[in-house]
Amino acid sequence: MVPTAPILALAILFGVLLVMSAFGIARVEAAHPPAGQFVDVEGARLHVAEIGLARGSPGAEPAIVLVHGASGNMEDMRLALGEALARSHRVILIDRPGHGWSSRPPGDTYASPARQAELVAEALKQLGVRRSILVGHSWGGAFVTAYALAFPERTAGVVLLSAVTHPWPANPGWYNNIASLAYLGPLFRRAMVYPLALIMADGLSRRVFEPQPVPEDYMRRAAIRLVLRPSTFFANARDLALLRDFIAAQVPRYADLRSPVVIITGDRDTMVSPEINACALAATLPQAKLISLEGVGHMPHHAAPETVVAAIDALTPALGAAPAAHARWVPVSDNRQIKSARGYKLKDHEHMDAGRYRDAEDARGSGRLTASYRSTA
Repeated sequence: MVPTAPILALAILFGVLLVMSAFGIARVEAAHPPAGQFVDVEGARLHVAEIGLARGSPGAEPAIVLVHGASGNMEDMRLALGEALARSHRVILIDRPGHGWSSRPPGDTYASPARQAELVAEALKQLGVRRSILVGHSWGGAFVTAYALAFPERTAGVVLLSAVTHPWPANPGWYNNIASLAYLGPLFRRAMVYPLALIMADGLSRRVFEPQPVPEDYMRRAAIRLVLRPSTFFANARDLALLRDFIAAQVPRYADLRSPVVIITGDRDTMVSPEINACALAATLPQAKLISLEGVGHMPHHAAPETVVAAIDALTPALGAAPAAHARWVPVSDNRQIKSARGYKLKDHEHMDAGRYRDAEDARGSGRLTASYRSTA
């Protein structure tokens, strides 16, 4: 005879977790309602926000399109860069398909960065964006490179922030693996993800930002808990599970990138290896600009936002001359291997001074082929 008491206890526990999760998710959604508009595209409903210069006004083209990474949404990019860029640009914030308040049709096809890029390209067309500078963080870097390859005539520039560009040996994580399972996955997503997040969220946030501290009230201000919704968590898990194969297939195409590319990485990034990704991509693209931030981890847009803004401004025709007064680009050579990257000095791990680039001869003599900042302080 099967013991009924343990089964009953498990059923009650599961029911409690299910109810707890449902109420928790409802509170999360109420706390973070949509902050933009919706654009219907090929069966998906994309959530976008426009800030800064108005459409058609002087300086509104190229628009700056900010693309978030895994487990996030547009509010992370708004928090770090949105308002600073909005002073002199038309800025488009996007929840990638399946994330934030954007929906996406079922199926792994929509976990592809290329397919997501196609949907966003159509949304940008509806918004009247002819050309744009795309800024992608982490997983969003795979999106941005896929977009630039598919729509070169609509891409004015690419800025990659701790971007995934090459295959890596890690796996998506045990919780994402469980979330993807056919039968156990739906139960896990509906009953276990929210309670586990209450225990694990702080530690995971510290890992993402280290060695920098997590910004004050980051989880709320960036609406990170929206990823705990079952459908969003599943979309995120599939995005991560299928990314490596997509990247492996895309690597041979990087030589076809024709848009200006700026690669920004932190040399203390433990989430996306600078050597495997940023340095390898820079070696493939002779005219790319590689900026390595010394002592910075996986979130350079939060640790050094003025560096990122200066890099974007340098790609904008109307503003391109401004950064030249204090910085000079050093192109990465195509005939030498990047060994390592050093350069940007941190002051108390907080203040970032967008100083000057190292002299090209200094970089050549040291054997380091990185166009990295160093502090003038």
